[in-house]
Amino acid sequence: MEKNMQDGALGCWFKITIPHGVKYDKTWLMNSIQSHCSVPFTPVDFHYVKNRARFFVQDADTASALKDVKHKIFNDENQKISIFVSPSAVPYSMQNKLKPEQMEQLKLTINKRYDVSQQALDLQKLRFDPDLVGRDMDIILNRRNCMAATLQIIEMNFPELLSLNLRNNKLHRLDGLSHIIEKAPKVKILNLSKNELKSTWELSKVKGLKLEELWLEGNPLCRTFPGQSAYISAMRDRFPELLRLDGQELTSLTIIDAETPEIIKPCKESYKGSESLKSLVLQFLLQSGLCEYFKDSRNMKKVKDPDMRVQMLKHTKHEIVDSLSVLPKTQHDLNSYVVDLCVQTVSTCFLPQASPEGQSR
Repeated sequence: MEKNMQDGALGCWFKITIPHGVKYDKTWLMNSIQSHCSVPFTPVDFHYVKNRARFFVQDADTASALKDVKHKIFNDENQKISIFVSPSAVPYSMQNKLKPEQMEQLKLTINKRYDVSQQALDLQKLRFDPDLVGRDMDIILNRRNCMAATLQIIEMNFPELLSLNLRNNKLHRLDGLSHIIEKAPKVKILNLSKNELKSTWELSKVKGLKLEELWLEGNPLCRTFPGQSAYISAMRDRFPELLRLDGQELTSLTIIDAETPEIIKPCKESYKGSESLKSLVLQFLLQSGLCEYFKDSRNMKKVKDPDMRVQMLKHTKHEIVDSLSVLPKTQHDLNSYVVDLCVQTVSTCFLPQASPEGQSR
């Protein structure tokens, strides 16, 4: 490697790999590397490969400077981020750049699909657009060179883009689309429905967008969630400002301050028994399975005893479990419980009886 760098001339390509790079935001990662690199550089073809981040640079001096950055960057957990540099062939996206005449035709085609009033671009089924097919242009957005060319046109012509429709383009990865964060950062609506995305990891590549509406229906990844609540929760983790998912309005989350819990007032009692009767009811509650639940865990999903779990919750109702799992933590107070007593009987009763002379018997 050292010999390759020393012998390398301007124009040689080098591959830069960051293990576990998919965990980091692209903008943060590139800014961190640039701030520690002694030579300014322009990353070429940045993308993710499984859990790694990868890009290319052209010339040995830049590669040598990037090699010195290794272990100088730390993540939020104060762990060193590794950077590996190795010689490379010309990147795929550079080998297959669109010719000037192809770029001009693609620009004309995209212009026809842009709605100025809505600041929306409809690129669904772009590969089958008659203007492209008629000129033997095979624009497959799943290829990084085609997506790069498309984003370049968007950056130059539609910098205020708010809505992007990529429905039905056979997308199975979003490496190329990760550049949209720099090219069109104002996008609020993204339609990725009817594609072939299999993992939520792909969405991590565009999580820098401040999306308010997202469409994913028709992708295999939608079937990987146990229920709708888990699906919504996962999307909100990546896009906190999300308001609509697959056309459905999302209810706002209610956040309760754990340090100042709000005590829910019990409903009004319809019957007030004696203190001795209330004492018996409280004793019953303390001896019931409810307190066994309190003793072990406040989360029924974490109860380890399978028999107790079955007793506490109907285990086949997955949708109920999913709904409960996204609710904020609660605090329970036995004094807030209300017990309805339909019948009260006295088994033995001793009552004083007065005599006509006023003496008790």
